[in-house]
Amino acid sequence: MAEPEPPEPDRPGTWRPDVLGAGFEQLTLPLGTDNQGEVVATLVRHRPPWRLRLTRGAASGADVLYVHGWSDYFFNPGLAEYWSNAGARFYALDLRKYGRSLRPGQTPGFITDLADYDADIAAALAAMGHGAPDGSDGGDAAARGSNGRPLILLGHSTGGLTLSLWAARHPGRAAALVLNSPWLEFQASRVGREALAPVIGWGAKVNPLAPLPNVDLGFYTRTVAKEQEGEWEYNHDWRPDRGFTVHPAWLNAVLAGHATVASRVDVGAPVLTLLSKRSTLQARWDPAMASSDIVLVVDEVAERTLRLSQVGAVARIDGALHDVFLSRAPVREAAYAAITQWLRGYGPAS
Repeated sequence: MAEPEPPEPDRPGTWRPDVLGAGFEQLTLPLGTDNQGEVVATLVRHRPPWRLRLTRGAASGADVLYVHGWSDYFFNPGLAEYWSNAGARFYALDLRKYGRSLRPGQTPGFITDLADYDADIAAALAAMGHGAPDGSDGGDAAARGSNGRPLILLGHSTGGLTLSLWAARHPGRAAALVLNSPWLEFQASRVGREALAPVIGWGAKVNPLAPLPNVDLGFYTRTVAKEQEGEWEYNHDWRPDRGFTVHPAWLNAVLAGHATVASRVDVGAPVLTLLSKRSTLQARWDPAMASSDIVLVVDEVAERTLRLSQVGAVARIDGALHDVFLSRAPVREAAYAAITQWLRGYGPAS
């Protein structure tokens, strides 16, 4: 049997109990101030029983950093448990102005450039022992971090877009990416995005915080929330039933990210993308919404994701929701099985 790993050393800041309860801790990451006050990100870590920390699995020896999507935060213990059972150390990051990091008086989820999240990610990686060596980026040493462990980035929706762009700007830092329905292209396709971008860009300059029409009809919440037809309990203040208000400056940042991906970026690491087999995008409720992606055009995302890396794979999961890991239990198990199979062939521990 392998020797037990020593406890992780204390780092600057204080880890304290997390809202998810036993086995989870959170660390506040100060990021300075802006015109809305104090800015922080929050790192959550899973602290499984020691017997799981000795597990040898498909992700043995790796550190995983998860980043959520728009109008969202980390609340899925089962996702952390999967990675711990696979032998990894699991961390999740609530970005500035989301979830645990949202402070009174702040505009939820607001950002004007997705690259601004570099500071959030850098602070999280430093706390995980993955600060860039000698303050620089790149190289195998960076991919393994100062703790010698490879880094797997795990991103959902806008988080998948953010991490893909980050990895392309920081070659060699990530050993692998696993993307859960990444928002890599606008729902109205490249043509629609290119037509809309100038209008949104103008709005971002004239009135960056103007509220845009809400197109979220609450169908996604209906499929996810335990109070309705889903199985998940979470904080509805941090994940509103019809989403955060969308503002021109935020949407402009996302469209710019889409344009960058469309121009072809290289994340410099193997990529696995998990997607539903089908999309159901319409303005009236349909029972098919409970077993499909009702946010993205999955066929278009599948095409985009294969451009991110020379080593890319797409797993289409039958019955999956937009957040594949919030789907029904048999669907989640199929997604986890796909990750395990991929890790055995392309993961950093393979």
